[in-house]
Amino acid sequence: MTVSTVKERFECDVERVWNTVTSLENYSWRSGLSEIKIVNENKFIEYAENGYATTFTVTKCEPFKLWEFDLENDNMEGHWIGRFSQKDGYTELELTEDITAKKLVMKPFVKSYLKVQQSVYIDDLKKALGL
Repeated sequence: MTVSTVKERFECDVERVWNTVTSLENYSWRSGLSEIKIVNENKFIEYAENGYATTFTVTKCEPFKLWEFDLENDNMEGHWIGRFSQKDGYTELELTEDITAKKLVMKPFVKSYLKVQQSVYIDDLKKALGL
């Protein structure tokens, strides 16, 4: 199990950040992502540009505060938590991923993989928000 957390502040309201992050229809801002298929109200599948699929199952949703889900693909499984808060004219977003590699050969690379993925996600989100 590997845990990685990133925090970022955005100079905009929490509704805007929440709506961008949680939209499963408007994902064009996410680099490396080719498609999201909605299975039902609590499950969706993200496809990377190379076609690799990851399944997400929403476990908690408190609008403008908390979005959590379990995730799984052939290489890993885990849990993602997004915490949103509005403070003095900006929004703070804290993302935590708790991931377990399914293949022994991948275990040494999970922490660095998560850090890169989280950094790209935050950079993409800043661009999407025009910040």
